[in-house]
Amino acid sequence: MGRAEERRAREQGARKAKKAGKKGGIRRFFTWKKILAYVVTFCALLVGGFFALYLLVDVPPANAQARKEANIFKYSDGSIMAKDGDVNRESVPLSKIPKAVQHTFVAAENKDFYTDSGVSFTGTARGLINTALGRGKQGGSTITQQYVKNYYLSQEQTVTRKAKELVISLKVDQQKSKDYILAGYINTSYYGRNAYGIQAAARAYYDKDAEKLSVAEGAYLAALLQAPSQYDYSTAGPNGKKMVKARWNYILDNMVEKGWLSKSARQDTHFKRPQDPRPIPGLDGQTGYFIAAAKKELFKAGVDEREFEAGGWTITLNIDRKKQKSLEKAVRTQLTDKLDPSKRKVDKHAQVGAVSVDPKTGGVVAMYGGAGYTKHWTNNATREDYQPASTFKPLILASALENESSTQDGTPITADTVYDGTSKRPVKGSAVGFAPENEDDRSYGPVSVQKAMNLSVNSVYAQMAVDVGLPKVKSTAVGLGMNGKAGGFGEHPAMSLGSMGASPLHMAGVYATLDNHGKKVTPAIVKSAEKGDEQADLPDPTNGQAISRGAADAVTSVLTGVVADGTGQAVKRQGMDVAGKTGTSDDNKSAWFTGYTPGLVTSVGMFGEVPGGKQVSLKGTGGGGRVNGSGYPASIWASYMGAAADDTKDTEFDLEVETPVPPTTSPSTSPEPTESESESTSPTPSESESESTSPTPSESTPTTTPSSPETTPPDDETPTTPTTPVTPPEDEGLPGDKRQEP
Repeated sequence: MGRAEERRAREQGARKAKKAGKKGGIRRFFTWKKILAYVVTFCALLVGGFFALYLLVDVPPANAQARKEANIFKYSDGSIMAKDGDVNRESVPLSKIPKAVQHTFVAAENKDFYTDSGVSFTGTARGLINTALGRGKQGGSTITQQYVKNYYLSQEQTVTRKAKELVISLKVDQQKSKDYILAGYINTSYYGRNAYGIQAAARAYYDKDAEKLSVAEGAYLAALLQAPSQYDYSTAGPNGKKMVKARWNYILDNMVEKGWLSKSARQDTHFKRPQDPRPIPGLDGQTGYFIAAAKKELFKAGVDEREFEAGGWTITLNIDRKKQKSLEKAVRTQLTDKLDPSKRKVDKHAQVGAVSVDPKTGGVVAMYGGAGYTKHWTNNATREDYQPASTFKPLILASALENESSTQDGTPITADTVYDGTSKRPVKGSAVGFAPENEDDRSYGPVSVQKAMNLSVNSVYAQMAVDVGLPKVKSTAVGLGMNGKAGGFGEHPAMSLGSMGASPLHMAGVYATLDNHGKKVTPAIVKSAEKGDEQADLPDPTNGQAISRGAADAVTSVLTGVVADGTGQAVKRQGMDVAGKTGTSDDNKSAWFTGYTPGLVTSVGMFGEVPGGKQVSLKGTGGGGRVNGSGYPASIWASYMGAAADDTKDTEFDLEVETPVPPTTSPSTSPEPTESESESTSPTPSESESESTSPTPSESTPTTTPSSPETTPPDDETPTTPTTPVTPPEDEGLPGDKRQEP
């Protein structure tokens, strides 16, 4: 062999050896044993990493969005009044969702929910891979995982979020019951139409509560969760309708498969088309007043304000839809339709507040707060900065009867007791001089308590308040329901004429207590409030005896005389007992009628107010003169009660007294009205007012504003308050007026 050949042979051998050595090196790393070791090591790392993640990741608190819910306000019949909050969600306990409806959601999303571990590893793995590859949202999650995503995490599509979802789902499944998880899932899911949770969805699609859903309706709501907007049957195209029906059928078939629905029931179940979308009621009109008053009541009862504002509460009010409409119509037809602010500036100043109460339950069945919550923020029904005027007089009589009081000469005070009705007559027995003027400065001479109430004689009730004792009168008034801390509620003689502040709500409560035979009535706008299984602890609106039944019934008897033969004649009703009292402040900043039938109490107040809250006179409103309690307020009261009181069954007062006190006449020494003093020809002490003529003057209250000093009358007060005894007329023989030095 030559040298050249030998060299080539060596080179070729070297190449073969190098090649063989290289191939052997690769095989060294990829033998089947080593490959198995790699797999085991990788799996161990995964398990170890997952275990570490499991230890590090805790179940977090609920996310902010999941905690947000609307507060739902309902009328007494359960229909929705308004939703107050950023998110239209109302959580309900699983116990309020029919079992068959619960099963529609399980059949739709996770048939093995009740037996699984809370996660689907294959579905999660597929989701992780697709998310990592940027393929977007993928299905395959269990109900537990979807609940965790909704309640604890976010909707972002990242590998980190999916990994956390897996760990938290396992922990939640271990820590919580299946019912807890299912309730959370149903209550946090989005159903379209801005409805979060099954309760909001049931209202949005079928206008009913979740507890009243049928299997067919539940299956539709469960089907919505896959594609809420696409599957909304009212707005979906042909393909969307076809798809949602197919999913609806799929859900029912799964229920049959799992034994949750019989085959016969499945055949009898038909698709029910949901209603068209409707706008959610807002806070305009009277609704805003209701909600503000309800919140105030709840917070006073101990509901935490921050917890409440977080949402999730269902508040049912005592407001009766039919009665509320009647009250709003009465205000419109009897007042606002007759005003013309473009012609009369004073017509802009008229404000009305009204409250109607069921005396048996204490529920506020109707309320009028003003022109609208977004137009006039102050609720005229609950404001207490205007004088109740002569609607306070029955409370003086109630205190006299309750305390078995006597006149200055020791005569027991009853409806038949005779007082001196002389105008500007100084009260006796008071350390503070006070000589109130009767309306039109008219004197009545000897007049019975009954007739003095009928005609609202100021001088009589000023003296009676002193006879009873001003502290006792105030104590009775507060016990009946007035706010003893209201402005102007001092123990001075002017108190007798209603110089303190009061609201229609307070006065309705006072008169409701009288109607309820002296059992205390505290008007309540809230009927119930609940959040899930939590119930607000609300006080009993009718609790305790404010005054004796005998005293309350006797006052009711007297107040029937006001309607039969006095300033309240405008509200007479055939076939229905009516009791009530008018009130008109001296400078005509307020006018009232508060009255009741056996089953319903209503207080109507009319107030003069300019922007900024300043009180002004109502004179000239509607093109007339003075606005009396027997005018617009009584007309509103009569119009409303004519419709609302017919719903009550009772037509006669059940009084302890034998019969209501009949209209009385004064003793023969009392001056009788002449023809020229009758209602048809000239002003009288009666507050009757024709809608076709200017309002006639009536009883009035010396003006002592709530903020004025107790012994100093305001500048526009007609009667003066003497600080030294004033020589009285020679009428010493009257039982109710034995002479005493002040």
